[in-house]
Amino acid sequence: KVKDGAPRIDPYGGPASKELLNDPKFLQRLQNYDRDNMKPEVVALAKTFTDDPEFDPEVVAKKGSMAAAGLAKWVHAMVKYDRVARSVAPKRAALKEAESTLKEAMGNLTIKQAALKEVMDKVAALEAALLSAEQKKDALKNQVIDCENKLRRADALIKGLGGEKSRWTEMSKQLAQTYDNVTGDIVLSAGVIAYMGAFISSYREDSIKQWSALLRQKSISCSDGFRLQDTLGNPVQIRSWVINRLPNDSFSIENGIMLTKSNRWPLMIDPQGQANKWVKKMEEKNSLKVVKQNQGNFVRTLENAIQFGNPVLLENVPESLDPILEPVLLKMIVKAGGVLTIRLGDSTIEYDPKFRLYITTKLRNPHYPPELCVKVNLLNFMATAEGLQDQMLGRVVALEQKELELQRQHLIVEDAENQRQLKEIEDKILFLLKNAEGNILDDEVLIETLGDSKKTSNVIQEKVKVAETTQIRIAKVRQGYIPVAFQASQLFFCIADLASVDPMYQYSLDWYIGLYETSIEQADKAKLLDDRLRNLNDCFTYILYKNVCRSLFEKDKLLFSFLLTTKILLGQKTLDATELRFFLQGSTSMDLAEPNPFKAWLSDRSWNDILAMCDLHSFTEFKVGFKTNSKKWEAVIDSNSPADVVNQIMGDKVDPFRKLCVLRCLRPDAIVPAVQHYIAEKMGSRYIEPPPFNMKECFADSKCFTPLIFVLTPGAAPMTELIKLADEMGFGNKLLAISLGQGQGPIAENAIQDAGDKGTWVCLQNCHLCISWMPILEKICEEFTEETLHPNFRLWLTSEPSPFFPAFVLQNGVKMTNEPPKGMRANILGSLYQVEDTWFDTCLRRNEFKKMLFGLCFFHAAVRERRKFGPLGWNIQYVFSPPDLRISMDQLRIFLDDLRPGDPIPFAALAYLVGECNYGGRVTDDKDRRCIMNILDDFYNPKILLDTYTFSPSGTYYAPKPGTLENMREYVRALPYNEGPEVFGLHDNANISCAIFETNALLDTALSLQPRSVGGEGKSWGETLDELARDISHRIPAEFDIEKALILFPVRYDESMNTVLTQELIRFNRLVEQVTTSLKDVQKAIKGLVLMSAELEQMGNSMVIGKVPGLWSAVAYPSLKPLGSWVNDLLERLTFLQSWMDNGVAPNVFWISGFFFTQAFITGTLQNFARKYATPIDKAEFDFRVLTPSEMEVAGAQKPEDGAYLRGLFMEGARWDVKTHVIAESHPRELFVQMPFIHLSPKLRKNVPVVEGVPEQYTGSTNGTAHVYMCPVYKTSFRQGTLSTTGHSTNFVMFIRVPMAAEHKQKHWIRRGVAMLTQLDS
Repeated sequence: KVKDGAPRIDPYGGPASKELLNDPKFLQRLQNYDRDNMKPEVVALAKTFTDDPEFDPEVVAKKGSMAAAGLAKWVHAMVKYDRVARSVAPKRAALKEAESTLKEAMGNLTIKQAALKEVMDKVAALEAALLSAEQKKDALKNQVIDCENKLRRADALIKGLGGEKSRWTEMSKQLAQTYDNVTGDIVLSAGVIAYMGAFISSYREDSIKQWSALLRQKSISCSDGFRLQDTLGNPVQIRSWVINRLPNDSFSIENGIMLTKSNRWPLMIDPQGQANKWVKKMEEKNSLKVVKQNQGNFVRTLENAIQFGNPVLLENVPESLDPILEPVLLKMIVKAGGVLTIRLGDSTIEYDPKFRLYITTKLRNPHYPPELCVKVNLLNFMATAEGLQDQMLGRVVALEQKELELQRQHLIVEDAENQRQLKEIEDKILFLLKNAEGNILDDEVLIETLGDSKKTSNVIQEKVKVAETTQIRIAKVRQGYIPVAFQASQLFFCIADLASVDPMYQYSLDWYIGLYETSIEQADKAKLLDDRLRNLNDCFTYILYKNVCRSLFEKDKLLFSFLLTTKILLGQKTLDATELRFFLQGSTSMDLAEPNPFKAWLSDRSWNDILAMCDLHSFTEFKVGFKTNSKKWEAVIDSNSPADVVNQIMGDKVDPFRKLCVLRCLRPDAIVPAVQHYIAEKMGSRYIEPPPFNMKECFADSKCFTPLIFVLTPGAAPMTELIKLADEMGFGNKLLAISLGQGQGPIAENAIQDAGDKGTWVCLQNCHLCISWMPILEKICEEFTEETLHPNFRLWLTSEPSPFFPAFVLQNGVKMTNEPPKGMRANILGSLYQVEDTWFDTCLRRNEFKKMLFGLCFFHAAVRERRKFGPLGWNIQYVFSPPDLRISMDQLRIFLDDLRPGDPIPFAALAYLVGECNYGGRVTDDKDRRCIMNILDDFYNPKILLDTYTFSPSGTYYAPKPGTLENMREYVRALPYNEGPEVFGLHDNANISCAIFETNALLDTALSLQPRSVGGEGKSWGETLDELARDISHRIPAEFDIEKALILFPVRYDESMNTVLTQELIRFNRLVEQVTTSLKDVQKAIKGLVLMSAELEQMGNSMVIGKVPGLWSAVAYPSLKPLGSWVNDLLERLTFLQSWMDNGVAPNVFWISGFFFTQAFITGTLQNFARKYATPIDKAEFDFRVLTPSEMEVAGAQKPEDGAYLRGLFMEGARWDVKTHVIAESHPRELFVQMPFIHLSPKLRKNVPVVEGVPEQYTGSTNGTAHVYMCPVYKTSFRQGTLSTTGHSTNFVMFIRVPMAAEHKQKHWIRRGVAMLTQLDS
């Protein structure tokens, strides 16, 4: 019901609920409602509802229900459908009509299409026939084109490869041969890479020959002339190495191949720095990192390089490598999480496969332990003559023909590039040919590539032909300079060998090349090439001599001149190497091949040398002539100028060196002057006159980054010269001197840093005393560069010879030696120049002071110059220095100033201070102390104050009358330059001993520097050694039967000689065992059955040059004999002991030389006496008697009542006069005299007469009655030994009392250096 006032609502509610809602099919009726035929009025009425916002389905849903909202949606949909249907209905009608029309048209179309199909089928048949004809035509046409193309390609292929036919045919043959030999060649290559890296070229070649023979025995073929570079070398790569400064010789190229083909990192022995330069140049483009093991950033650099794949060069390693390198050397690479890693120290880091490690050492002959050698590829990069010659040739041509050398260098690089391109082209062609599929003529890409390659190849080959023509022209010019390059390369090895003589004699290749280039600029120009070459050689040789000489000690300057001369003459083929070896070595034969027919005037040693010389090719007829003209040759022995006599006998046509060989056999004492004459004759006199020391010249040769090194000798005082130079150069106040020692290292380091910045000078003194700081000094000097240092900065160093002095500093520094003056004249003059005029003239006892001062200076010169006579002068070579003289001078002045007028001069006190304290403080040998006190007695005695007193029998030397200091110097200047032995109280024969000593030193040192490849007589080192070892082995008897000896000679209280014998047998057994064992080992080592250890190699080296091996000397008695004499002497000793055993009793006369431990025999003799007479042994001592010839006959048949008879002693410095039965002066040229038998007679001490003499001079007692000389007995002529528990030297045996003539006193023979020896050196 509608309320009043409310809007009118149509009454649908009731009917709807009754009719519609109650209709069960209401929903179906809604769904099937005829929406296409709705009445317009119904639609209009419904539209009134749909237009009403209240009838919106959403509103209805909110206000009513969801069912009502659904009906509202349906009404809205019907209204909307009606609206749409009204616009679509006309279109539908039109559609219907159109469809009807279409149906009709399609009916007509079907009829037409059937007619068309019939026509089209006919056309298709015609077209198919046409297409078939055209395809046939095209196929024929294509065949023609293809045939034409194949003909063209075949022509191109034939033309392109036709040029290669002969080469590839030859290569094919070679490859076939290589294929056959590949197994053997690869085995040899593997062997060379694995084992041969550390060895020299000749050793590698010998090994390859032996290995090749072994392979063929096993039926494995290998190349005849196997070369590593033929098997594994890449010519293009090798050429690039040479461009990158690898020496262009086969040895270095082999090293390069071994370096790249080995799977171990290389450790290169590189004293000349050649490998170092090559690696730096080769790896420059790969950001090479260069480090040293002692650098602080070493590990960090290595770590970064491993991670980022940079190559590392570890320079100058010592004989041990840092343990941190272990995993790197062993390549202990682990893959973790797909990433390669390696352990370095405490951390694990990423490993880049591009990482490379190179290690170099500057050590010339390093001894790396086996455990290191197996971890690295040890390579010997020592300079070779061939490689060095190539470098020197390049240098000389570069300076002489600059444009030509530049052109050559350019051509080398261009040629390398051309060869690389040709190789690439060839590889490309072969690759395409190999991978071509089907018919090769169908491959257009192959043919085009071949054509392009051939064009490029032709262009390159044209270039190569042009380059070859140019290179022939350049080679012709270079050929002309080969003599200069050859000599320069040879001389380098001459100075490189000097490091074996003294550790301070080290020179770098860079320094040598710098000197070489300087000499090329300084040499005189010439129009003719031959003259220019001569000038270049002369200039360089002398500049080298001059520069090396200033760094050599005086004793080695003649040696260097001789080495230079022989090296040049060997290079020029004017000197025979076997003759040189004989000259240096003499005979090594152990027995005389035939008896000496001239025993009266020729020693067995000289005869043995003559026999050995006659085995040389050029001396085959000499022996016959020598025997025929023996009287003439005897004159050589007696002559004062033997070289002249030899020259007269042999004539001018004979080669001078062969005359030297003859002189060496007959008069070895005359060799040194003869060698000097030979050098002067061959090279010029300037090569035997070393240039004087010139510090200013040395300074001029230096730069701010070049250290200047004074090599100190005893008595040298370089600081005086340095201060003088500093004052001259205006650096007097800018020179800081630091004496190195404990704690001085950091101070020196700071001083160098400061001086480098400010441009001042630093002098580090006594570097040899601060060994631990030397590596830091080396590091500092390595970091010196011209850019970082002030141009005026200089580092001066002083050091005694030391193996620990840094090699880098020695090789790159300017070395100098300034030895004190030689000779009495120069020594005295040098001492007087240290005296000031005022000090000289102001002493209160002026006249006495001047006389005694001169005597003191003379004494100082005498004790220093006595050293040149070796053991005749002093048993030990003492260094008496200027401070010893200075303090003695000051004491003399103080003593004389303190005297009152008329007081006697206290000569005894002064002598004690000088002889026992100032000079004697250095003297450790009691025989030398006795000698120095007796020498001093000539100067510190009252007679020196007399003007008639002289210091020598000739009267030449005396203390001049008191005058001015300049007067005294004038007197000294007038003295002879070369004094005779008389000045020192020595016999004239001392000069011969001195000369022989100098000769031996010169020849032995020169021999030690000779290559060992030839052992003599054309045999190899191994053959010579094997022959010697077998010869000696056959001679050495079996060991003594000690058990049998103990039964035959039991320990007895009354016979100490039994104990002496058994102890001697035990000692000799130990020696025999060592000799026989080592000889067997060395023979096995030569055959390769055991390892050739360092000891065995050293033993072999000694034996081949005729020296006794150190292995034997270490367990043997003291002896200076050469090998042959030593073996014979050993056999004689063994025979002596064997006969003692065989006879069952001690001999009547004991051969004192035959004892191993002589003191045991002496003690045993004294013990027998003490026990026989039941007296304490300390109350007994020996008296001595030299037997007469008749007594000697008796002694041979009958033993003495007490004591023992001795034989086998030799007297040196004097002789025994059989007629007068006293010690007497030696005959001329008689250096040693065999003593008669001596009776060693033990007595109670009270029954032995006291020796007369002066206690202060250690010659006896003033109350003594025995007028005898206390003659020391030594085991060898060296006389020096080590101080033993007895207080004597181990070389000293005992004192023997020798009767003297009435006119002589002990002092005379003491100054003569007279002694007895149990054996000679020959």
